[in-house]
Amino acid sequence: MLNQVVLQGRLTANPELKHTQSNIAVTSFSIAVEENRIVNDERKTNFFKCVAWRNCAEFICKYFEKGKPILINGELRNDTYTDKNNVNRTDTIVLVSGVNFCGAKSNESQSKDFEQSVSDDDIPPVE
Repeated sequence: MLNQVVLQGRLTANPELKHTQSNIAVTSFSIAVEENRIVNDERKTNFFKCVAWRNCAEFICKYFEKGKPILINGELRNDTYTDKNNVNRTDTIVLVSGVNFCGAKSNESQSKDFEQSVSDDDIPPVE
């Protein structure tokens, strides 16, 4: 069985680095990905929720900001929770395991053109 996703898009907000009680780095963010097809003279855009842990989270927060293009790879996970109205909800998120720069190089990022990956052992399970 295979569960792998690769997405290229733009961050919808500046990623914020947080830490768990065990001092593990984590960031949650979303990316906007334009579809190739045009509907009514407009490109449709899809938004994907993403979570990155440890070194990958630190890398994203250090080198990426709102509107900047990003290429991520990871796997899809279902995140089940109960909302404030006590209704059970499920979100599909991308559990990011690798990230790359993409798009046109700027002078600032020319020296930062490398991939940051983490192993599956570094990613805690979604609770």
